[in-house]
Formats: sequence, structure tokens, C-alpha cells
Amino acid sequence: MKALERTQDYLNLGEYSANTARNYLAELRWLFACYPDTKPSQLTRQMTLDYLLYCSKTLGCSKVKNKMASNAFAFFFRQVLQQPYLLPNILFKAHSARLPSVMSAEEIKTIIDSIANIKHRAVMSFLYSTGMRLNEVACLKIKDIDSMEMRVKVVAGKGKKDRYTLLSYTMLSELRAYWIADKPKEYLFNGKEKGKKYSARSIQHILAQALIKTGLTGKHYTIHTFRHSFATHLLNNGTDLMTIKELLGHSSLQQTMKYLHLSDRHTRKVINPYDLIQEKQTLIYENEG
Repeated sequence: MKALERTQDYLNLGEYSANTARNYLAELRWLFACYPDTKPSQLTRQMTLDYLLYCSKTLGCSKVKNKMASNAFAFFFRQVLQQPYLLPNILFKAHSARLPSVMSAEEIKTIIDSIANIKHRAVMSFLYSTGMRLNEVACLKIKDIDSMEMRVKVVAGKGKKDRYTLLSYTMLSELRAYWIADKPKEYLFNGKEKGKKYSARSIQHILAQALIKTGLTGKHYTIHTFRHSFATHLLNNGTDLMTIKELLGHSSLQQTMKYLHLSDRHTRKVINPYDLIQEKQTLIYENEG
């Protein structure tokens, strides 16, 4: 179908990721199939909304799935058809103010120590010690490890931006041991075949098994929790927000400021007023006695 081919061309032109392109094209195929008697160029926004309602009510599709579909339709209308497309606001409400989960340093160590496989252990340690995203670690190449400057180059991270993050001395030592044992090629963490990157799903599976083994499944920790923990622990140890922002690759300081609510750096020395009241009451009793 020419409409899909044109969409693919525009996605390539915009250098969209393979995952995004695959998802957008899949959503458009379903939409076109739902209106077989209508040319793609003659579809209307109302028809796409009717389709989303059908997906939600009849098929029971999740909000996440409908958001992906809506973004695909917006791309098709705006870029391919050169027509305006207003995203349904109900699918894109303001972000929740709920704080993400953070592991304690003891939990991080417990999880890592529970992993016997040297590559699996190195992957988990690397995620925490660099604060990198899951796909960033999966796509990391050996050449991006700078042991001279003790830093890691993140190439084309979120938003297609490059940045540098920390390389721990302990992590470097562990990587050298892993290198001797596994001898990876091109990518730091290979998949089943040398020279092929490790799949993100396989990395998620490592954590899932470690959580079961350590009895931490009830905490609902994910790979991204390592990143939140890295940032929060840095803040607790005195690192300033601007530095954390650069290490994480955030586009604005506002994104990084959420870690102020997760850190206990500013509250650990605060004396609870209730304790003061009780101390004063105790002194009164002692003086009266």
C-alpha cells in the first residue's frame, strides 16, 4: 500500500527508531483495515476517533495502546497528508505526581550479589553505576567505554542526544573480568551471537529472576528503578542537581527536581517537633521529681 510506503519513507527521513516505525505502521494497518472502502488520504479525524473508541470499548485495548495509535495517526495526518491533527486530550492528561520507587543501597547490593552469571551481574551493576536507560545499555558499544577519562559515552540516547555519564572504578574492574570471561564483540553486552546486541527483554528477565530469588517481588521494581536509585543516591551523597541532570540526559532541570522529593539529604538532620515536645515534657517531669 502506497500510504504505508510513504509513511515508512517519512519515518526514515525523521530517523525514527525501528521500534517506533514498526509500531506506527502496525497501528496504521489496523486503521486502514477498519475502513476498507475509504482511501487512506480520505480518512478524517472523526473516523480515527471512532476507531479508538471501538478499540477501547469492544476490544478492551489499554490506554497505552490507544496513545500509540493516536500518535501514529497524528504522524500520518501531519507529515504524510500534510493536514492538521488534534490529539485527543483525554489520552494525554497531565503526568501523575506520584513519585517513582527507589531501591536502598542495601537492596541494590542484595540483587546484584544474588546473580551468579558474570555477564548478567555486569549488566545489572552497569545499569545502576551509570544511571543509563535500558535501551541505552543494550545498544552500548565497547568503543564508548572511556577508561582513560573514567566515563561512558551515551550515543543517541533519548531525544537522539549524546552525553557522558560516570564510569565507576569498581565497575571498570568488573568489566575487565567480564571481558576475559565473555570476550564480547562490538556491543559491550552481546546477545546469543557475538556482535549482536543484548535484547532489552532479556535484561528485564535477569532482574525479574533476581527479584524472585531475593524475595523483593512485592516492591514492583523495574529496570528503570535502577536509574531512579542512581540519581537519588547521588543526591543523597551531595551531588548537585545540574550535574545529575547532565548525567541522566534530562532536557530540563524540572525533570531532575523530582529527586528532591526522593532524597533524604535535606531531611535526615531535621528534628521532628513532636520529639522536642516530648523532650521538654520529660525535662519537666525530671525537674518536678
